[in-house]
Amino acid sequence: MTADNPDTREVHFEDAPDPATVRDEQNAQPYNQTLGIEVESVDDRGARIVLPFAKKNSNPGEILHGGCAASLAAVGSHTVAQATLAANAGPLVIGQLQVNYLSAAQAEDVIAKARLLRRGRMLCFVSIEIATREGKAIASATATVRARFDRPQAELPKTFADTGETSPGVMAPFIEQQPFIAARGMKIENMSGGRARISMPASKENSDGQGRSHEGAILALLDTAGAMAAWAETGPGKFKASTASIQIQTLAPPPAADIMAYGHCIHRDHEMLWSDAEVVDAETGRVTTRGTVLYRLAP
Repeated sequence: MTADNPDTREVHFEDAPDPATVRDEQNAQPYNQTLGIEVESVDDRGARIVLPFAKKNSNPGEILHGGCAASLAAVGSHTVAQATLAANAGPLVIGQLQVNYLSAAQAEDVIAKARLLRRGRMLCFVSIEIATREGKAIASATATVRARFDRPQAELPKTFADTGETSPGVMAPFIEQQPFIAARGMKIENMSGGRARISMPASKENSDGQGRSHEGAILALLDTAGAMAAWAETGPGKFKASTASIQIQTLAPPPAADIMAYGHCIHRDHEMLWSDAEVVDAETGRVTTRGTVLYRLAP
């Protein structure tokens, strides 16, 4: 009988939340506060979000970590979806997100402008443009946010994992000391043979305020796992390194538990490397987020 099937029940929409309430709720999330992300304005067309420069969000040379740009894309897409979908639509998850990294921000504020492309019955389509205050484009993203309406979660796939090796290599201690990576509590457990395994503990600083890991923190972890898998393929060297693009899919709301990321470099063509990556519940090994990282290591 289809009447008892949660996937075929009629969904009753309620009015969308007040934009000011959405703004305040986003700004109250611990992860957003930790990074310094501020949602300045929200309406039924989009949102404006500011991230002031802070060394804690940087790579060497005071370059903004790519995970921060991805986090702005996550916050922008969630903010717009929350402001336009029904109040009972949650928990919202980013079903699909692509971030293209256009240039680096060095010791400067960045601003994200999220724009509603289309609001459907169950999906919200959003574009996000990230630039410096002077207008230099940093990243461009598109997202498809899915409304779950508290329906039961389908069984999640098991991770591809790795061979269980524990060989972090000579680069791991240096990478773990970088401000943004250290603040997330990431630990590189393996980085060898084109594969990477990185853990990240559950913490208030990485949370969305509901006890779950913030999707921005998840994206940063996935990006790092893919990048480290690329380095594990080439080995240390004098390279100009950068993430060119990430594509991610969120299969389920992030767990309220420790998480693990696995990266596997599946192809190298000169300076370009492609890595599959998964983020899983560390205890169950079930995948909640998966994606691909396109990484550049140029001599």
